[in-house]
Amino acid sequence: MWADTLAALERGHLLRLALWGGGSLMLGALILVFLTWRRTSAPLLWHFAVQTALWGTVDVAISAWGWRGLALRDYAGAQQLLNFLWLNTGLNAGYAMLGVTLALASWRMGPRPAGIGAGVGIIIQGLVILLLDMRLIANIGPMQ
Repeated sequence: MWADTLAALERGHLLRLALWGGGSLMLGALILVFLTWRRTSAPLLWHFAVQTALWGTVDVAISAWGWRGLALRDYAGAQQLLNFLWLNTGLNAGYAMLGVTLALASWRMGPRPAGIGAGVGIIIQGLVILLLDMRLIANIGPMQ
């Protein structure tokens, strides 16, 4: 794979991450504003919105940091990117499983809507970022 092709793939990945993060941040903030404006007590929705907004903020920050450091990569740099993506994929799967654990534990303990909402928010964010990273890994292909 050519260095400029890899850079274009990485740039597209960071753009998708920024769009997802920006959308998550806006959605979470809108839900929080709406709940505050309506003076509604909805712990499930409130904690889902908090997770969505916080993860969106982190995603935007990561994409901005990654964009700032974009450069053409040689073979070693491409392998380093793949190693990082595989590590991140494992972490994202772990985040999703943490969300499942939180949601299920919160359901079995009550149910506790705040924990369920936070768990669902974590599951969604972890799975989407997992899919975005897997897409880039698939596009890069095996390093031979």
